[in-house]
Amino acid sequence: MSVTLTDQDKLTLRTAAYGAVSLLAAADATGKPHKVATEGSIALASATGLVGHVLAAKTRDIKLDGRSVAELADHVLPALTAAMSLLGRQDPAEADNFRRTVTVAVEAATRTHQGRPSPTVAEMVRKITGALDAAAGQDRPELQKVIQEIVDSGFTGVTLRVHDERGEWAGSAGVGKLGQSAEPPVNGHVRIGSNTKTFTATVVLQLVGEGKLGLDDPVDDHLPEFGLDRRITVRMLLQHTSGVFNFTGEYYEDGTIAQGITWSGQEWVDNRFRTYRPEELVRLALSKPARFEPGEGWSYSNTNYVLARLLVEKVTGRSLGEEMRRLILGPLGLSGTVVPDTSPEIPEPHAHAYYRYGEAGREETVDVTRQNPSWISTGGDMISTTQDLHTFISALVGGRLLPAHLLAEMCTPEPKAGYGLGVFVQDTECGGTVITHNGGIAGHGALMYSTPDGSRTLTAALNYVDDPGMSLAEAFQKATRRLVNEVFCGGQAAG
Repeated sequence: MSVTLTDQDKLTLRTAAYGAVSLLAAADATGKPHKVATEGSIALASATGLVGHVLAAKTRDIKLDGRSVAELADHVLPALTAAMSLLGRQDPAEADNFRRTVTVAVEAATRTHQGRPSPTVAEMVRKITGALDAAAGQDRPELQKVIQEIVDSGFTGVTLRVHDERGEWAGSAGVGKLGQSAEPPVNGHVRIGSNTKTFTATVVLQLVGEGKLGLDDPVDDHLPEFGLDRRITVRMLLQHTSGVFNFTGEYYEDGTIAQGITWSGQEWVDNRFRTYRPEELVRLALSKPARFEPGEGWSYSNTNYVLARLLVEKVTGRSLGEEMRRLILGPLGLSGTVVPDTSPEIPEPHAHAYYRYGEAGREETVDVTRQNPSWISTGGDMISTTQDLHTFISALVGGRLLPAHLLAEMCTPEPKAGYGLGVFVQDTECGGTVITHNGGIAGHGALMYSTPDGSRTLTAALNYVDDPGMSLAEAFQKATRRLVNEVFCGGQAAG
C-alpha cells in the first residue's frame, strides 16, 4: 500500500518516536538519563520499512531540548497519537510497525533500570503506551458517531477517551478554535470545573488517613476565624450537607434566586482577570442565611470546597497545590494537571472556550480561555486532560489513593442526590453503577466516569460558547446521558 507523507508528517513521526525516548530520559531519577536516551535511540535506529526510513533521517528538526517532564509529555503524547493516526489512515501495517518500534525503544530504555523503574518513569511508560493504543484502536465508529452528534447539537468541540475491555479509544470532533478547521487536540488541556471537588475530597481523605483530620471533626476546631456553626463537620463539607450558602448564588425551590459573586454576563467578562482570595469567598457566603441546619439537608455549595481547601492548608501548613502534588499528581504522574490558583494561563495544547453576551443590542462573543479562576477557587479551578482524568479516577476507585475504609466512605452516597464525599454514585439506565463527577466553567467542560472497579472509564473534554442563560445546559445533560449510555450500556438504554 502506498503511503504519502509530507515533511510535516515525517517531523511528527520523528518527534513522536524520539520524543518518547527523551520523555523517559527526562523522567529518569537514577542519574542515567544519557544511558536511557542512548539505549532507546539505538532501538529506534533498528526500525524497518517506511518507519525506519523516516526515523533514519537527521533529527535536528526536532526541538525537545530544555523541556521539563510535564512540557515534554504535553508535546510528545499528542504527537504519538497523531503519528499513529496519520499512518493508520494510509497503511495500518506501517502504523503497527511504528507502534512496535516505539514499544521496543521504550522497553530498551527502561531496561537500564536495576529492578523496577521509578513511579514517574513507570507512569510515563504507561502514558506512552496509552497514546499508542488510543490511536491503534480507532475502530470504534459508534463512539465517533456519538461525539459528532454532540457537536451537531451545538458544542464547538468534543474529545472523548474510553477505557474498556477492548482497550483504549480516544477521538475528537468539531473544532478547537472558532474560525479554524483543526479538531480539538486529543489529549488537550481543559478547565475541569467541579471535577476539582473530587481531587480536593481525595486530598482531605488522605489527610484523614494520615491522622491529621477526622471526618467528624467540627470544622470550627481548625478554622475558628470564620465563626462557623460548630455542628458543621469535615464530612458535611465534602458531602454538601453543611447548609452553608453557595457563594456563586442559590436557587430556591420556589424559583427565587439569592445572588452571590458575579460570574456571568458582560460584568464577569470585563473583570475575568480579577483575583478573589478564598477567605473573601467564604466570608461572602457566611454573610448570607444558611440553606438549612447542618446535616439536615443536601444542597450543592461551592463554599464547602473552598472551606475544604482552607482546611487542608491550615492543618498542613502548605498550599492545596503543594499537597495535591505530594499526594496525587506526583505519585500518579499527572503531568497535564494543574492547580492554577490565580494564574489565567492554560498549558498548550488546548481547545478554546468562549462566552457570548448582549451589548447595546448586539451579541459579542469573547474568547475566555484565559481567565483568573480564583472566582470559583476550589469549587472548580483545576486544569487537566482526558488522559490524566482517566488515570486519576481509575487509581481512585482501584484503591491506589485511599485505604479501603475511606474509599468506602467516599462512595457511600447520601439519599437525596446520590452524593458521596466528592463523587456522585449513579445508577445507569441498564442497571449498573458509575462513580462520577462532571464540571463546566465558562466555555470548558469535563466528564469523568468509572465503574466501581475501575475496569471501564469515560473521560471527555468539551469546548463551547457559553452565555448568561446557559443555553447549552440541556444539551450538556443530553450529551452526558448519551455518552454514558453508549459506553456503559452499549447504546442499549433509551436516548
